[in-house]
Amino acid sequence: MSGDGREGDRRDDEVRDARRIPGPRGAVDDLDLESVPRPVLPPRGEHAPEETAPKQEAPVPEDGAPGQEALKEEEAREAPGAKEPQEALEAPEEQAPEALEAPEAQEAPEEQAPEEEGEYVVYEPLSETASDPVASAASPHPGTADAPAAPVTPATPPPAPALSHQVLKALLGAWALSACSAGETAAVEEHLTSCAPCADEALRLRDAVGLLHTDGSLDLDPGLRARVLDGCLGRRPARIPVPEWVTPYDAETARLDALVRDFGAAEWHAPVRLQWFEEERAVTRRTTVAGVIGHLMAVDGLLTAVLGLEDPLAAADGRGGSEVPLTPVRRTEAYWAATHPPATRAVREPWRDLTHRLISTASIAGRNVAERSVSYGDFALPLQDALLDRAFECWVHGTDIAEAVDYPYGPPSAAHLHRMVDLAARMLPAALAGRRRAGLAGPAKELVAPGEPGRSVHLEVEGHGGGDWYIALDSPAAAGSPDRAVAQVALDGVEFCRLVAGHISPVEAAAGQEGDREAIRDVLFASASLSRL
Repeated sequence: MSGDGREGDRRDDEVRDARRIPGPRGAVDDLDLESVPRPVLPPRGEHAPEETAPKQEAPVPEDGAPGQEALKEEEAREAPGAKEPQEALEAPEEQAPEALEAPEAQEAPEEQAPEEEGEYVVYEPLSETASDPVASAASPHPGTADAPAAPVTPATPPPAPALSHQVLKALLGAWALSACSAGETAAVEEHLTSCAPCADEALRLRDAVGLLHTDGSLDLDPGLRARVLDGCLGRRPARIPVPEWVTPYDAETARLDALVRDFGAAEWHAPVRLQWFEEERAVTRRTTVAGVIGHLMAVDGLLTAVLGLEDPLAAADGRGGSEVPLTPVRRTEAYWAATHPPATRAVREPWRDLTHRLISTASIAGRNVAERSVSYGDFALPLQDALLDRAFECWVHGTDIAEAVDYPYGPPSAAHLHRMVDLAARMLPAALAGRRRAGLAGPAKELVAPGEPGRSVHLEVEGHGGGDWYIALDSPAAAGSPDRAVAQVALDGVEFCRLVAGHISPVEAAAGQEGDREAIRDVLFASASLSRL
């Protein structure tokens, strides 16, 4: 404040006609409650009269010097023993002037009003509502202490719009993957309870999701093709059904084609080691994947003459089939010798086309064609057994190819494997007789008439495609009999087929042996002698 009093003039103008602001209130222990006069309360049921706060006017100093009153107030506030005034609420600056002057507390009695400078008026709040600025602001009548506060109704969010059928159907994929939000999940699941088509689709999608998280092998089940075909034929029977005796060849050629269909150039030229038994020793031959497919096509050509089809070897050399060899080994050697440069993936289409023609022609030809004889040069088989033999070769060489490219390849279905084991068991008496003539097996001990029971070996094949067979020992025309069994051999089904294919030694094949050791040895080596290139 300057000595000329100019600042005091401004301050005096600002506080004039303004409400007096008391200083901070002291602690309760500092007040003498007995000396404070109590306000007169109105009778029960009546409202307190509305009174306005006394207008505080700044006294004009006698000497006329402005600003002296403010100085005296400051000195009186700092003087010891000065009475501490009670706090009063200030009205917000944005409120109207009427709200500033509205009484919020009862006024002290007039007889206690201060007449001297430095004394302050003590205001007591009428109620908790008057002392609470939030409650005062919520009151419909800010100036009335007894007015009830208006209830605050929380805003209700608008309901979410219902999803249409098309939107819910589009969410089924995300729902199956558990990728929907909580609201979408609830809407989809509620929709599934009333919409049967969407419920069926949801089940299919959930099953498909299970396949995405499988820890098993990615290779197809060997019986999958048969189950799919059965399901398709159950819905719509084939116009020309495939005979039952053709189905093993159909299934194994399809499996092998599925294995090699997507091979690249490197896989087609991958080396493959073929092995089989000749007399008493194992023989091997190296070729390629393309060479194995060419070998299968060359041997399949043996069946074309019975069905009236063109021999693939005759079509290749243009000689009309007059000089085409008959044995599987010679046909294979002739094909490999005529193939320059070595066979590539181009061999797949001619082989697959030949298998399709064999299957379709055998299906159309009818039942009588199954008994037609197919010559293998050294022996002959009925067409139905020849096709079963070709199915066995497709599986064996498919395993050779899969091992060459390091890919798993399972055995045939149990029903087809059982037929393959049965064919080998039926061929064993003739193989034993041939080895006996060559001096590779023991002599016959008890000759019997054709069809009569003779000495036998009980061949027990366990596991996949297993069963029991009794192999006649002394004559190919004799009948095997459990009453005349002199020995028993137990093998696994797949292991027995590997023995017949020449992939394992006869000494290592038998899992269990009991009885005549010579008879057991003759049967095991005769089984290995069935193998060929």
